[in-house]
Amino acid sequence: MQQLITSLIIPASISECIRVAGIEPVMTIQQSLVGGNVEAITGQGWHVLLNDEAIHIPLPPNPRAEVLIREAGAPMENTVSGTAVFLGHGTSGSDEDVPRHLLSLAERLFETRLAA
Repeated sequence: MQQLITSLIIPASISECIRVAGIEPVMTIQQSLVGGNVEAITGQGWHVLLNDEAIHIPLPPNPRAEVLIREAGAPMENTVSGTAVFLGHGTSGSDEDVPRHLLSLAERLFETRLAA
């Protein structure tokens, strides 16, 4: 078993809570969280995993994840759909714990307390 990394998971459904969870940094787990093949949007020191077929399936829009991505400074042209999994981005390209500043931004934007 690999060491768990801290992730920020934002479900598309507004009725589901945003949560912080420890996950194994393996592709099969990431695919199960986003419900299919994974694509990533990269920001400064972080990346978010999304389902790469979200538009074609179609998956429900995820306005909370979209707002967080934009507010964290990543330029975007398209909308975000499906569950979003935010992780830290290591210097060697490896997955790391989601950065604390991203958790703090999410807490402010969504007026919720996230435990890490």
